[in-house]
Amino acid sequence: MKTLLDSKQFGRFGALVPFVLVGLALFVLAPAVLSDFRLNLLARYLCFAIVAVGIGLAWGSGGMLTLGQGVFFGLGAYAMGLHMKLDDAGPGRSPDFMPPATDYLPGWMEMFRSSVVTLISIVAIPALIALLLGLATFKRKVRGAYFAILSQALAAAFATLIIVLGDYTNGTNGLNKFESFFGYDVRDPVNQKMLFFIAGGLLLVMVAIYRQLRNSRYGELLMACRGSEERVRFLGYDPANVKTVAYVIAAAMAGIGGALFVPIVGIITPADVGIAPSIAMLIGVAIGGRTTLWGPVLGAVGVAWAQSTLSEEFPASWTYIQGAMFILVIAFLPGGLAGIGSAVRGARGWIEDRRPRPAAPVAPVAPVVASKQEEGSVV
Repeated sequence: MKTLLDSKQFGRFGALVPFVLVGLALFVLAPAVLSDFRLNLLARYLCFAIVAVGIGLAWGSGGMLTLGQGVFFGLGAYAMGLHMKLDDAGPGRSPDFMPPATDYLPGWMEMFRSSVVTLISIVAIPALIALLLGLATFKRKVRGAYFAILSQALAAAFATLIIVLGDYTNGTNGLNKFESFFGYDVRDPVNQKMLFFIAGGLLLVMVAIYRQLRNSRYGELLMACRGSEERVRFLGYDPANVKTVAYVIAAAMAGIGGALFVPIVGIITPADVGIAPSIAMLIGVAIGGRTTLWGPVLGAVGVAWAQSTLSEEFPASWTYIQGAMFILVIAFLPGGLAGIGSAVRGARGWIEDRRPRPAAPVAPVAPVVASKQEEGSVV
């Protein structure tokens, strides 16, 4: 009994070790060795990592190929961007990208003057849209490539809608030139470092939520839906409801990542929420390892870093490099970079099985001695 309890305690402690190591890397090591510019870049990557955690839940555990997470990322980003522009303009005034005489704003835009309403909207609006979309598609048993195409089309439509509503979103120029973030100077290096800490803390919270969901009974149902929805339906559960919950949580995480992206980067445009960014988010999860806990985080940060560095050296061919990485990982390393260890062990076992082995030693046979009677009979 004592051994069983000790193993459980060790398992719980072992699960906390990655959180402690990542926390030390983010809150101690990174601020000590990185410049303010590099720390701001890392904070930007952490925003994509928060989105990747949600994709890992929906795609890695639920099998939903979400090619439209840029929609929910953009909803959270534009909600935060509108609040920051209205806060900079002052009470009763319109943002600087609108004509000075346009002090009367529609009600849906006025509500973003409130900090509380904005914080709620960052999570609630993406979650509500994901709920409606999930019920409309999963209840009709739309899945696989059809769901992926639908979500991708939604991302394209959302980017176009932002441009059409240019009078309120500043069109293709996007929202930029922010001055304050909930009353704090967003350009102050101290506040930028605080935003990095907020992004790091929220990332750890999102991963903890993801881990709890994976290890719960709901996580078992979600992974069962990925394998065989018919069996889950036979057991008395509705796979559409199970998948919709994961899709809603992933959308809420994307909204949080988008909301943090705005004060950290200082701009949000339709180019940040369309098809290409959505695919880039998915590629990061695939390269890191969509079925693992920390793989989506590592993949998202790695791809974002590569995009920032390699795109400077190869601006015309970076997109092809990104696509090649995605194809190579899917073809030769389906488990992502996080699955390298298991792939190496599998290859080693395959080699061992096919290696020629020495023949087993044959036991010596004792000589047969015939009796005299037998010898006489033979003669």
